Amino acid sequence: MSGHDSNSLLSEDQFLCSICLDVLTDPVSTPCGHNFCKTCLTQYWNNTEHCRCPFCKEKFTKRPELKINTTLREVVDHFKKKSGLNKPGILCDVCTGVKQKALKSCLNCGATFCKSHLEPHTVGNLKKHKVIDPVANLQDYICQKHERPLELFCKNDQMRVCQFCTQTDHKTHRTVSIEKEIGEKKTQLVKTQSEVQKMIQDRLKKIKDIKHSAELRKRNTEKEIADSVEVFTALMRSIENSLAELIEVMEEKQKAAERQAEDLIKELEQEITELKRRDIELKQLSHTEDHLHLLQISPSLCRPPHTKNWTDISIDPDLSVEPVRNALLKLQKSLDEKLTELKRIQQYAVDVTLDADTAHPELILSDDRKQVRHGDTEQNLPKTSKRFIQFGFVLGKEGFSSGRFYYEVQVRENTDWNLGLVKESINRKEEITLTPQNGFWTVWLRNGNEYTVLAGPSVLLSLREKPQKVGVFVDYEEGLVSFYDVEARSRIYSFTGQSFTEKLYPYFSPCNNDKGKNSDPLIITPVFKAA
Repeated sequence: MSGHDSNSLLSEDQFLCSICLDVLTDPVSTPCGHNFCKTCLTQYWNNTEHCRCPFCKEKFTKRPELKINTTLREVVDHFKKKSGLNKPGILCDVCTGVKQKALKSCLNCGATFCKSHLEPHTVGNLKKHKVIDPVANLQDYICQKHERPLELFCKNDQMRVCQFCTQTDHKTHRTVSIEKEIGEKKTQLVKTQSEVQKMIQDRLKKIKDIKHSAELRKRNTEKEIADSVEVFTALMRSIENSLAELIEVMEEKQKAAERQAEDLIKELEQEITELKRRDIELKQLSHTEDHLHLLQISPSLCRPPHTKNWTDISIDPDLSVEPVRNALLKLQKSLDEKLTELKRIQQYAVDVTLDADTAHPELILSDDRKQVRHGDTEQNLPKTSKRFIQFGFVLGKEGFSSGRFYYEVQVRENTDWNLGLVKESINRKEEITLTPQNGFWTVWLRNGNEYTVLAGPSVLLSLREKPQKVGVFVDYEEGLVSFYDVEARSRIYSFTGQSFTEKLYPYFSPCNNDKGKNSDPLIITPVFKAA
């Protein structure tokens, strides 16, 4: 270096830990090259679900082993020394020549002593003197009026007083020992620090929730766009411009949602930074031995800072698809709506088989578990918690707790049957009304021509044709259950706006044999997509 102080090229910002915002202590480095205090990084990782760099957010598959960067520590220590950050200790008032480091300060003597000069205070009358940890401003711990130690605290005037003060100016005031007041202050500081730390964690969780909601919103948007594109490509060339305009609107809404999420996250991160500053300040105060400074702190510091109430603030992950539906309904008038709808949902076909452990004892299942019919007589079957006792029902073995699915059931010329969906927790041992409120979404046939939806209250359907094969479609997230006449390519009925919170199972009931009039089985058939 050419005559310049090497410290002039360094600044405190170069040695700050981005977690505690103070000069590094025992610095450690992450694999991505960023430096933090060892304690700060350890506590940060202990309080997070994933191991990431707090600065650049790079995720580590395995938690790195933290070793102190000795070279960086030497540079930081040199910087602290050159910058005056390492302040000298308090020295003995009695030593001549080279002064020794002070061990205690005596409030009665008004002096600070090293270990050897403190010895007289361990025997005789001096043993009764009030000694404290060494302080530089010893005169602030002694009553200037009575020249006695300020051993008490006046609650009325919020100030330190000596024993003589309690007999004069503060005679009628409430006083407690300094130690008791310090203990109460520290207790309050620890409580406030705990509240601040909880506020930090609440905001970190809120950031996580917002990011999750924003990501879910993004996936929903992408999926809705993909579904819309699939439908629009079947329309005439003259409506292609309408599709482009619709996608543009949806993407703008997504961008607006992303901007909202970014703004909320930025605001939360700013609050977290301020809360971390307060947390460090409270931590330092709760451990300080400077009683004067502790007693003089502002009462507001003992309370959590005023921040925004984030409880009801969130990002709606669901995309409003009403504009999309309205546009599709308007455009599909020129096409065969029935064919388009059935063809679209048949792509969600799933393989359904019957669960023998749920079948009522009077039901007979085929070996391949694809057919069920009523046998009139009760079989001796093992008793299981899943088996229906009161109703002649059987469930599909496969349950669904998300997404969309579709299957088809051949009902032929049967005069009575039940088809639909049930939630996993339905009552299987007692009589129960088949309504959505009780976990049943059902269409049934009675007397050969009476089609009813058990919607609570029931809805009587008027069908122009008798379905030979019934399709069942479910959109779990949308809360939709639809029934279709497969051969007529028409919708029979839809339950909309439902709220599903547990696994759903296909359910079937061939009803009573009725002396052979209703003997045909219900058959789960392969799905052949509409041409």
